Amino acid sequence: MRTGGDFFCPPPWRRGPQAIAWRAWPAGATMTASRLQMQSTGEPMAEVREANVPDIGGHSDVPVIELLVSAGDRVEKDQGLVTLESDKATMEVPAPFAGVVKTLKLKVGDTVSEGDLVAEIEVGEGGEGGHGKEKGDAKSDDAKSGDADAGERSDASADGDSRSAKADSKDKDSATPASESKSREDRSTPSPSQASGEAPRTPPVAFNSDELMPDKVPYASPAVRLFARELGVDLQRVQGSARGGRISREDVQAHVKGIMAQGGSGTGTGAGASGGAGGGLNLIPWPKVDFAKYGEVKTEPLSRIKKLSGANLARNWAMIPHVTQQDLADITEMEAFRKQLGQENKDVKVTPLVFLIKAAVAALKQFPQFNASLDASGENLVLKQYFHIGIAVDTPDGLVVPVLRDCDKKGLLQLANELGEISKKARDRKLGPAEMSGGCFSISSLGGIGGVGFTPIINAPEVAILGVSRSSMQPVWNGTEFTPRLMLPLSLSYDHRVIDGAAAARFTSYLAQVLGDLRRVLL
Repeated sequence: MRTGGDFFCPPPWRRGPQAIAWRAWPAGATMTASRLQMQSTGEPMAEVREANVPDIGGHSDVPVIELLVSAGDRVEKDQGLVTLESDKATMEVPAPFAGVVKTLKLKVGDTVSEGDLVAEIEVGEGGEGGHGKEKGDAKSDDAKSGDADAGERSDASADGDSRSAKADSKDKDSATPASESKSREDRSTPSPSQASGEAPRTPPVAFNSDELMPDKVPYASPAVRLFARELGVDLQRVQGSARGGRISREDVQAHVKGIMAQGGSGTGTGAGASGGAGGGLNLIPWPKVDFAKYGEVKTEPLSRIKKLSGANLARNWAMIPHVTQQDLADITEMEAFRKQLGQENKDVKVTPLVFLIKAAVAALKQFPQFNASLDASGENLVLKQYFHIGIAVDTPDGLVVPVLRDCDKKGLLQLANELGEISKKARDRKLGPAEMSGGCFSISSLGGIGGVGFTPIINAPEVAILGVSRSSMQPVWNGTEFTPRLMLPLSLSYDHRVIDGAAAARFTSYLAQVLGDLRRVLL
């Protein structure tokens, strides 16, 4: 429509023939196809918005392992777009709003960090950021006053808005490549503190000033550099297999396996290679066996979580001097109370693990050296004033350890609710990195399966972990006769560098007392 040399088009938030607020469009201004379409149809313009990677707990260069949508698919708010898998968890990147996926910017194998573009989503009618019919009806009374206000706007004001919008768009377009380039450069170039190794882990990696030259710095992410330092691996000797020669975590693991296959005589580690610091394991080569010659075989690849957790478990077992203290706890009264709570609160699943969490918190308060970690130098003990308990959860992809926070401030029923929710998220592969970090003490329960005891591996940098096996009725002497009591086996693994045997025995003894009489939790 043209009146007096000016174009008039309805803004996108006005709907219907009786609720259109017309806006003056200056003569000579260029109208895009979408504006002409909106003018001719009366429908609002579709808006294309970006879906970016949200906060993923400070992780960077997280690989994409699955695409959940494709271009042209309609998505709802919070629907998964892609699946990422970090060193600790698998997570989905949700759609921040509903709409139609115009373009998907990633493919399987790409790596992303917080803020990276995942997809462009066209937000139309009914989508978040768009305005549905219900909003148009609610605002129909305001349309008349909007007509009058819009009609009073001058051509100069509209022209100024157009020039300002074009300038903003131009600035944004020109700035975007530079910012993206800088972001890629920041992620791929190590910081001086990383390259110089200010706080080297044991065993340290030897290097000289020449290695700090830009053309000599290994192409690896900060997480991979930290992993290599923890294993004592010199990245200069590792061949990268990822895109552009980038060194991945798997490359470091393969390098270590190669050194171990040589009997520890290689030069892949700093202190380990010298043999003087005791950092090398100096193991005999892993046996190479053709299993097929003995019968039919089938090869199945390990899941990514099992590969990553396997490397961590091997490191923890090799570097932490483990000792396991065994004990029994009489939970006869506790079990009766648990069943009573279950009958009174049928909407909440109250498991024995909830009581173990509260009892563990009480024991950690009584023995604070168990709620601690060694610092990077290994010469200082960091005592924690908070109580975050990690719970080992068995999933189809492997073992994960989500963390329940501030367990000292929560009651049994609240912990039961949170435990059920976080266990479900773990099995559904919905856990985020933040939900798997910050633990003080871990509990691994096999009570639902069986066994009378085992040696759980400490989850570094923690200094202890509690293993729980299946409870059973046993005869217990009460001073005059044997009575049947429900006994729960406890297995406490601890770091002997921090905790001695007497302290571990006192810890499990106190823990058993608390489980036997929950009134002690109130003390």
